[in-house]
Amino acid sequence: MDIKPVRNEADYQAALQKIEELLDASLESPEGDRLDVLVTLVEAYEAKHFPIPLPDDPVQVLEYYMESRGLSRKDLIPYLGSKERVSEVFARKRGLSLAMIRRLHTGLDIPAELLIGKEIKRPSSNVTSMTARA
Repeated sequence: MDIKPVRNEADYQAALQKIEELLDASLESPEGDRLDVLVTLVEAYEAKHFPIPLPDDPVQVLEYYMESRGLSRKDLIPYLGSKERVSEVFARKRGLSLAMIRRLHTGLDIPAELLIGKEIKRPSSNVTSMTARA
């Protein structure tokens, strides 16, 4: 089966070219097996060299899913709780609660890790300042 690892850009381009040649191969054939192995090697190379960063903002994730599925803000009411709650989330006045994330994940099949987002660093509170003085 003459397949080698994809270690650099030249190997990557050669593998892509071979994949294109094998696209019409029957799955139950040696060519189909070769295609399967090459695709796996290319996917591993791409994951390592071209990672796709997770979005920082859960609202961007919601906007993407709404656009791609033809949903409106009104369609999110069952998952976020009320029309007002939807408005607060999109205005970034309210974050998503764990219950909202679970409902969005279960109901719309949005990966929960995308809805969690990155932790926002907040300025230190007065409580911390006051305890530091004590």
